Amino acid sequence: MFPELVEGEHKLRFYKHNENSTQPMTETAIFETKNLENPSFNSLGLAPELLKALTESGYTTPTPIQAQAIPVALAGIDLMAGAQTGTGKTAAFALPILQKLLPLASSSTSPAKHPVRALILTPTRELAIQVEESVKAYAKHTQLRSLVVYGGVDIRTQTPHLKTGVEVLVATPGRLLDHIEQKTVQLNQVQMLVLDEADRMLDMGFMPDLKRILALLPKQRQNLMFSATFSNEIKKLADDFLTKPQLIEVARSNATNDNVTQKVYQVAQSDKETLLIQLLKEADASQVIIFTKTKITASRLSRSLVKVGIAADAIHGDKTQQERIKALDAFKAGTVSALVATDVAARGLDISELPMVINYEIPSAPEDYVHRIGRTGRAGASGVAISFVSEDEEKYIVEIEKLIKRQIPKEVIALDKPSAPSRAPRSKSSHASAQAKPQEDSVTRRTPAKRKSTDPWFDQPYEPSAQSNEATVTRQSNAKKVPVAALLGGLLSGK
Repeated sequence: MFPELVEGEHKLRFYKHNENSTQPMTETAIFETKNLENPSFNSLGLAPELLKALTESGYTTPTPIQAQAIPVALAGIDLMAGAQTGTGKTAAFALPILQKLLPLASSSTSPAKHPVRALILTPTRELAIQVEESVKAYAKHTQLRSLVVYGGVDIRTQTPHLKTGVEVLVATPGRLLDHIEQKTVQLNQVQMLVLDEADRMLDMGFMPDLKRILALLPKQRQNLMFSATFSNEIKKLADDFLTKPQLIEVARSNATNDNVTQKVYQVAQSDKETLLIQLLKEADASQVIIFTKTKITASRLSRSLVKVGIAADAIHGDKTQQERIKALDAFKAGTVSALVATDVAARGLDISELPMVINYEIPSAPEDYVHRIGRTGRAGASGVAISFVSEDEEKYIVEIEKLIKRQIPKEVIALDKPSAPSRAPRSKSSHASAQAKPQEDSVTRRTPAKRKSTDPWFDQPYEPSAQSNEATVTRQSNAKKVPVAALLGGLLSGK
């Protein structure tokens, strides 16, 4: 029924929709393939053009999710793939898309020869940009075109590129609907649909937008859903949107990477900023992402770090797209060492060999913790995830430990708070002089007596002169003779 799947030492689980069961998915078979101990992209049946691009990008061995998902996707089967963040999910759906569209590639400049045949939906702008960059890199030796559209920028800058025609369109749901309303994109020839980070789409309330988009797509299409976490809501979404989906789960649902060292530092909320500055200076980390729950905290914290000499910047929903891209580029280039981010803004960040992640505030949703620490320890590298936990946040840690099914070590760090300046001991003589000083001060603080002027003329009181008195009388007599205007007209002569 399925093509031969190449995998190393991992098990591949297939789940198929059972119409006679109340459960949305039931496991129908378990395959364990051990054909090759070291799978390669050559064994997956990819075209030479794609293999050349992979080699030039430095990829030689597929990750478990790639080795398992690519053959299923190439067979035209709907699938729901679950893997930890940073395991190569993008290539797991991008390569099958390009492989299946290669026979339809055209060198013609006519837009009609380049309709949208594959649609990839992502929850955030950063993730959309990252996915499209990967698609473009894999397709650079083909005639296939790709484009990314997202909000936060002028839609008129995207329209000309759409009109030239693209086979692979990466988009955020809101901006895609904007283009649909303006009739700048047609989706009636879409053959493949990908929902990337599906769990985050649900968290961000994209379900109504997804339903509107899906209603515009052809009924006959292949659907691929990728998610870092599996929840009951995700399985219901798959049951509604996918046609007899196959579930591939590389790691345990909602698991965290074993190569990420997790720590919890118990600290008062008021001391978190002091502890953060102390850790950053002691660790001398070249790159660290600091997660907060609110945009206000992210902005305030980044400013505080800059004041103490730490190169920091913030990304969150209130930042413009240009500001977010500028901050990310500076972080990747190393000119910014600390990037303060909210959960939504950080989704899709792909920083190779990121050594440390700090949860300045603990997320209320345990799944967000998995996504956060998934920024480090990617592609087999080691990483450190530190969480600052106040007394009010301990309940969140309990839920997180239930989700990941492990206890996180807890520590208390001594803070290097500045001590008060010490005073030298006072001698008896100095004490006596101190007692005498108030008397001296009282004498010196008295208001000095007013000195008399040496010229007696200046001490005389003011006396008006007779000439000024006469001028005053003259002005008063003259004022009586001035005619006065009546209220309702006419003049009254003085009497």
